[in-house]
Amino acid sequence: MLIVGRNVGEIDRLKKELSKSFAMKDLGPAKQILGMRISRDRRNGKIWLSQERYIGRVLERFNMSKAKAVSTPLRGHFKLSVKHCPTSDEEKEAMKNVPYASVVGSLMYAMVCTRPDIAHAVGIVSRFLSNPGKEHWRAVKWILRYLRGTSRVCLCFGNDKTTLDGYTDANMASDVDSRKSTSGYMMNFAGAAVSWKSKLQKYVASSTTEAEYIAVTEACKEMLWLKKFLQELGIKQERYVLYCDSQSAIHLCKNPTFHSRSKHRGEKLLELNKVHTDDNGSDMMTKSLPSGKHIPCRDEAGLVLPPI
Repeated sequence: MLIVGRNVGEIDRLKKELSKSFAMKDLGPAKQILGMRISRDRRNGKIWLSQERYIGRVLERFNMSKAKAVSTPLRGHFKLSVKHCPTSDEEKEAMKNVPYASVVGSLMYAMVCTRPDIAHAVGIVSRFLSNPGKEHWRAVKWILRYLRGTSRVCLCFGNDKTTLDGYTDANMASDVDSRKSTSGYMMNFAGAAVSWKSKLQKYVASSTTEAEYIAVTEACKEMLWLKKFLQELGIKQERYVLYCDSQSAIHLCKNPTFHSRSKHRGEKLLELNKVHTDDNGSDMMTKSLPSGKHIPCRDEAGLVLPPI
């Protein structure tokens, strides 16, 4: 159990109260939890969350620890589809002993905890868990190769901007089979991502504006929840800004006639602003990017190499 607070005296008081009812062992300052290593620089007010050891074990387990590293989670040439799923008995037999589900599950844990940069790639390969083919397996190994080269990358919290900011994006008709679009968002606080998602939309959007609007709606719901959570902790800010790179979607959201009956936007709870695509970190949540665009998005998420 982690106990966090600004006042050491209050932390000690809480520990004493808990120890009256429960058998407890004080392990001192937190160094690791749920496979995440915690490092602190108290002088500069920074905290790093790393899964380097976990990723190393995953690479060893699936014989990828010496694989050639790549610079992106998934290359654009991967156009994964159900057409790549095995159809003949021979093809199914060839994939029978491939640990596809185990690898994807391991990747999901890294993605959920500290690696928003692989969210889009993991979301794609997880669509074929029931009947993966050789091309799907090649894509999974590509993600492992990416982690092989970026295993030391970790989330770094702690800067002068202790505010909650959100970014959202969409990729129209990104799914090869269904033509559904992909929504993505990333919420940052104190210099790094605290919440992120890459998700296939439920319905086929009829336009790019509609796809972006759906993505904005999902991002608004998450940001409102985080806003209330921070307020319960006593952290308040004047403006809660969600950034989107689609001007048409912003106009649609701000049209009083269109959204007058939208319950999640009735009292100016959030502010929706335009951001240039190059500055939208959630871009990596919706599409496979070349390294020149992926790395800046990764930086926006607060994913950096540790100082030591």
